[in-house]
Amino acid sequence: MTMHLISVIGSSPGVGKSTLCRAVAEWLTSAGASVDHFEEADILKRPAFRPVAEEFAGGAATVRPATLVECTRAYVTESLAAGKDYLVTDALLPFIPSLVAWGHDEGTLVHVMEELSRAVEPAEVTVVYVHDDPEMALGRAIEREGNAWEDWYVQKLAGSPGTRAVHNLSSAAAHLRFEADLTRRLLAQTPWHVLTVDVGTLNAQEAYAHTQRHLMDVL
Repeated sequence: MTMHLISVIGSSPGVGKSTLCRAVAEWLTSAGASVDHFEEADILKRPAFRPVAEEFAGGAATVRPATLVECTRAYVTESLAAGKDYLVTDALLPFIPSLVAWGHDEGTLVHVMEELSRAVEPAEVTVVYVHDDPEMALGRAIEREGNAWEDWYVQKLAGSPGTRAVHNLSSAAAHLRFEADLTRRLLAQTPWHVLTVDVGTLNAQEAYAHTQRHLMDVL
């Protein structure tokens, strides 16, 4: 059986990405598969991604794209050696929001995507792209996290080289729309399967059922 990497990414905070990722990992595990559920915070904890944590610990506000590529290669290699059937990752591949925030242009991102496509071989890759209108999604994130989260999120974007134009929630939503268009363009150039889940009219259970049906066809 070919190992399959399922990367669940979101167009914005508040789209339910982590909830969906967890549900997919639990489904595959319950079916008897060997599954690694890579949570969003794991990128600073996993041995394969230690170079990422070290670059941040060294005072850098960014990580070199080459480091992300090599760490991804190491993660896939160690997972193959461990006999994993599925890698279900939350906000990992292909790192677009981080690369944009760090100021990389589209040409650089195209090159990084090409390198990542080679780094994950021979694993099959499906990207589950969870999408919603950013203003609606950000509103849900604020409702969930509290009003202080809005200031934190805007300040985080405003403090990064590639997103310095963000100064309030409206400009954050505008940036996320730009990023969504960029993400679709970049994913269309990869050999990966891409499943877009528009959650604007779906609750969490419906989004999971929709994702499960389409993943069953791919897997």
